[in-house]
Amino acid sequence: MATGTDEPTLTVDELAARAGVTVRTVRFYSTRGLLPPPVIGPRRVGHYGPDHLSRLALIEELQQQGMTLAAIERYLVQLPPDLSAHDLAIHRALVASWAPDTAEDMTRAELEKRAGRALTEPDVDRLAAMGVLVRPEGDGTAYRVDLGLLRLGVELLDVPIAHETILAARTVLLEHTRSAAQEMTRLFRDEVWNPYREREGDPEHVAAMKSLSAHMQPIVVQALVTAFQRSLKEELRAAFTTE
Repeated sequence: MATGTDEPTLTVDELAARAGVTVRTVRFYSTRGLLPPPVIGPRRVGHYGPDHLSRLALIEELQQQGMTLAAIERYLVQLPPDLSAHDLAIHRALVASWAPDTAEDMTRAELEKRAGRALTEPDVDRLAAMGVLVRPEGDGTAYRVDLGLLRLGVELLDVPIAHETILAARTVLLEHTRSAAQEMTRLFRDEVWNPYREREGDPEHVAAMKSLSAHMQPIVVQALVTAFQRSLKEELRAAFTTE
């Protein structure tokens, strides 16, 4: 079981249950080198931690986006080797944002199993306010859960800052990411799509466009994450460095 620390404490069965995959899938990804090896404990039992869980969720999301295992391997190799479980969760959330719908219906027990912890009513209220889930309607029992946000939302439950501050930060992020998305869309439309329409009879150009479409999403997501992380570090350093 997990203890709330960063130590590897999950068995392979618990890791698979938390990630919503099979043990066979976990072992397959491990043999491909997509997951780092577990920490071997007493009785030769492998133990997994938050990094494994976040990386597994990212792999699953990339695969759902249509990337092949070879492409996922190339994507993961390009990531900085010292990324924390939180950084990987951010990558996964951003990749999931490209999907038309990353939400699933689940019972309260299934929700807590995926969250890896028991959830109080205030916890559920906070997750609902962050847009992570929608409570059941009427006499229903199914929670509509955004899997791209669930892990980050659960982590935020333990952040010692006011709930209002979290919501204000979410509003800022939504506003600025929407602005960035609009600019990227305009740039793609004017500089890429319109010229393509003019040359759609050229087989080589069509092939190039298909290749670009297949690789554009992960490239843009990685660039956005990297740029934001660097900018945030610089701003925080400037804001809290005393002279």
